[in-house]
Order: sequence, then structure tokens, then C-alpha cells
Amino acid sequence: MPDWPHAPIHRLTDAGAYMVTAGTYLRRRLLHNAQRLQLVHDALLTHAPEFGWGLQAWAVLANHYHFLALSPADPKTLKPFLSKLHTLTAKALNALDGTPGRTVWYQYWDKHITFQRAYLARLRYVNENAVHHGVAADAEAYPWCSAAWFARTAPVSFQRTVKSFKVDRLDVIDNF
Repeated sequence: MPDWPHAPIHRLTDAGAYMVTAGTYLRRRLLHNAQRLQLVHDALLTHAPEFGWGLQAWAVLANHYHFLALSPADPKTLKPFLSKLHTLTAKALNALDGTPGRTVWYQYWDKHITFQRAYLARLRYVNENAVHHGVAADAEAYPWCSAAWFARTAPVSFQRTVKSFKVDRLDVIDNF
């Protein structure tokens, strides 16, 4: 069957590392304060393990998020995981705004990462996404991403390796 040209393609056939990006509907900045960013951040960290997804890096910003994760044996669990994440966070955000039924999330894009160099570059990209978008001067000071966690938990030699990768030419959906 040919690919549908008007929506992201989700080819979730092989277990492994995946990068996922999701944006708000019309790129609205619905996560415009600490409470809302924390709501989505906490939901992401809570529900990923429920579906067997091992988060490696994450960043939640005002109108989108990214994460890099290791899939369970069946990566098709991504769809129910994101469905739960998006449903719960949309309801909570809509309750805060008194807008029941409003569309919060638009689409998500996933990419199976099959090469170590691609994985390491994306690890850096996601950890530093708040700096990329100009919302933080230091990614480790941005509380809704994994940069501080990575700095605390990853061996220094691995941190140096990740930081050595260039990210300016990555093919990442991030036009938010």
C-alpha cells in the first residue's frame, strides 16, 4: 500500500532507538508557563515506562516536545503510549483554560535511529533543544529537559563524546 502523503508515516517494525517529535495544533504556545510545561514533562516521564519505552533524552517546550527512547520489543506500543499522553495532557490543559474539546496536539513524527552516530547526535540535539530555541542559555538550567539529568548520571567520557557531535545539519522536524 502506498504511503499517505498528508500525514507522517509511522513505520514501527523493529525494536530499537526512536526519536519522536510532537507539536501542538497550529503550533500554539499552549505550554507557556512552568505549570503547563511540568504537566507535560511529568506525564511523559510517567507514561513512557508504562508502555516499555526507555527515555534517553527529552525536551518539552511551549509548543512541542522531543524525546529519544529505546523501544520495547514491540515498538507499535508507541501509538497507544502517545495516545494516552496526548489525551491526558490535552484534557488537563483544556481544564486549565476552560476549553473542553479543544484540539491540543496535532501530529507526531517518529524516526527509527539505526546508526550509533545518528543516535549520539540526536541525544545531544534533544538535550540542548531549549538552547536551540532560545528559551535557555544553558540547557542544564532548563528544568523540562534531560540535560541536567544527563550531566548528573552519564559518565564524563560519554558526555564528552555526545557533545562532540555536530547537530546543525541533522534532519529533524523542529520548525516550531
